[in-house]
Amino acid sequence: MTAPQSQPETASVTSSSDALMAVTGLTKHFPVNRGIIFRRRVGLVRSVDDVSFDVARGETLGVVGESGCGKTTTARMLVRLIEPTAGRIVFDGHDITHLRMGAMRPLRREVQMIFQDPYSSLNPRHTVGAIVGAPFKLQGVKTEKGTKRSVQDLLELVGLNPEHYNRYPHEFSGGQRQRIGIARTLALRPKLIVADEPVSALDVSIQAQVINLLADLQSELGLTYVIIAHDLSVIRHVCDKVAVMYLGNLVELADRTDLYERPRHPYTVALLSAVPAPEPARRSADGKRERGRDRIRLAGDVPSPLNPPPACRFHTRCWKAQDVCRTVPPPLAELAPGHMVACHFPENTPASA
Repeated sequence: MTAPQSQPETASVTSSSDALMAVTGLTKHFPVNRGIIFRRRVGLVRSVDDVSFDVARGETLGVVGESGCGKTTTARMLVRLIEPTAGRIVFDGHDITHLRMGAMRPLRREVQMIFQDPYSSLNPRHTVGAIVGAPFKLQGVKTEKGTKRSVQDLLELVGLNPEHYNRYPHEFSGGQRQRIGIARTLALRPKLIVADEPVSALDVSIQAQVINLLADLQSELGLTYVIIAHDLSVIRHVCDKVAVMYLGNLVELADRTDLYERPRHPYTVALLSAVPAPEPARRSADGKRERGRDRIRLAGDVPSPLNPPPACRFHTRCWKAQDVCRTVPPPLAELAPGHMVACHFPENTPASA
């Protein structure tokens, strides 16, 4: 049940790293028009601005941030469901930023997406067999065992009963529907899977099962993940690297352990301070009560992406903001090996750095 290994018709890009996907300066602006007959552009929604990162083979990159920070827009640009305004996306040595629809078809075998809502991402009029078998039909892939047997193998792989082949989505729970979506994603054995908040619509008791399933599939099939989430506990459990976004900008990118133990951007520090502590009243060995982590409450609301603040976009809510933060955009710089931060006055950093 292996898809033909044909490559997209794109020019090769030389890369010295082992990155399966390299993103450089990725930008997406949505025009805002006014008027019914004469449509006048009155502004731009700056959803994603100058985002750059790499995803190595077999790695899991987590993207976190508040609602409206551009996570889902970034995910949809990676799989080319949305056309980027600017920037570059290189997948497996090929520039796919502005591929035509016909040239994108072979790429669909290599890059797939798991959608957030398992209720709306499945067609209620199609059976499970038709839904999971659709990639074989659309790509013209012939399997050795036949489509039905291949679909049943996929259902068994994700923990569902192969005998449910002829059932409809409404007969399944939310967690089972998400497993159906994962089976459809795995049909063509992709190299990269972009998961847009794959467990946020599920019951808490089911979230761990789906997350563990994704981890098992990665070990078994050698998959590479980009996981979009707002649950920092989920990201810490499954990801190797974490990217933090705020108002369309990438503000911090680091190894999971380093980021959670030594967050350097003030926004990341504020996010981690909001994670509930499992033992808030824990006592030390001598019986004294240990001081818990202080909760940082950010002032004000997130600014509008129609008119984001100049320079550092976080300066309107940052307790360390100074004049330079309002006039000079902070570059995404490497303050420690593998730890990138876009801040003039980072936390947990020696003054000499």
